Order: sequence, then C-alpha cells, then structure tokens
Amino acid sequence: MDLDTATNIIQAAITAARANNQHIAICVTDSHGELLCFKRMDDASLQAGVLAQTKAYTAARERQTTRQLASWAQETHKDMGYWNDAKFTGIAGGVPVFMDARCVGAIGVSGLSEMEDEALGIAAIAECGLATKSKMQETAA
Repeated sequence: MDLDTATNIIQAAITAARANNQHIAICVTDSHGELLCFKRMDDASLQAGVLAQTKAYTAARERQTTRQLASWAQETHKDMGYWNDAKFTGIAGGVPVFMDARCVGAIGVSGLSEMEDEALGIAAIAECGLATKSKMQETAA
C-alpha cells in the first residue's frame, strides 16, 4: 500500500463520519501493521486513537478482521495473550485491506460502537476500490 492509497482510505472514512456527525480516529497500516497514516477527528477521544492503531496493527498481522480473531479466540478458549503481542486486540474495528490475493495493509477505526467501527472501515475500503478479503478467501466463503 502506498501513501496515496492510505490517505484516500482515511479521507473516505472521515467523509462518512462527518456525514453522520460522528467523531472517529482512523489508522491505516502497511501489511506488517506498521503505521502509514493516522487521523483523530476533533472530539474523538484519545483512547479511540490508541484503539484505532491497535485494531489496524492486529488486522494487518492476522490478515482477518479483529472481530473474527476475537471469535476464534473465544471458540478455542484462548485469551489475547496467546499471541504474546501486547498490541493485539480482539475489539472489532480492524479490517485488512487486500489487492487481489495479497494483504497490503489494514484499517483501524475507533470512536463508535464496535460494529459501526468495522462497518465504517469496510465502507472506506470499498469506496477506494479495494477488498477486505483475498480472492481465495472469497472463494472459500
């Protein structure tokens, strides 16, 4: 993922949030979970900024949504310490970004309910013409 793409994803999320009078923090990372872009809207909490970054980091590293990771952890009776990575979170709102079969990064959104955070992230990715799953994952689903 390049900087222009990351910036476009952030702008799409901010535009959607403003249209609904919402205040969010949003983070876009590369495929390793390293920060590319981050914005915290006026009136979004400082904690939302921290969560947006950990959500994007986790989704990029695991190549799945943070909600999916949390579900798997619950089903297998694992806690988040299982990964031995203090930055991992199971709070919904982290979504990987795919170009064809390759994960190129992730988005993390925070400031709304968990499901609203995730939905806004998915919408921002789609607005930019990108996918939330690889072609292989879509075929398997």
